[in-house]
Amino acid sequence: VQLVESGGGWVQPGESLTLSCTTSGINLDLDSVAWFREAPGKEREGISCINGNDGSIWYADSVKGRLTLSRDNAKNTVYLQIKNLEPEDTAVYSCAAGRPIVHSTCQTVPYASWGQGTQVTVSP
Repeated sequence: VQLVESGGGWVQPGESLTLSCTTSGINLDLDSVAWFREAPGKEREGISCINGNDGSIWYADSVKGRLTLSRDNAKNTVYLQIKNLEPEDTAVYSCAAGRPIVHSTCQTVPYASWGQGTQVTVSP
């Protein structure tokens, strides 16, 4: 299993960017994929995920309204668009994959496979 994030970089406040999580060795029709971020001095937080068994999507309240998660099974890739970026969004963004238990939500999946992360820096 391999997950590779891309799309990070430096952006100005108010701008948008789209992160990609390209996967191999997993089945996006079955496995859930989540996005996490870890800001300097803060704990890692989950911000969005898509459930493998039913395609349902969850967003954390702290970023709801500014995120759009999508999945392209043909490309084995999950995307996370972040709009109206703020300096507080500066963090390392990582994706993770795991197999959900039947009838579970993607928030409760044990994410066992992780990418290396991509840095997003938001500043003027």
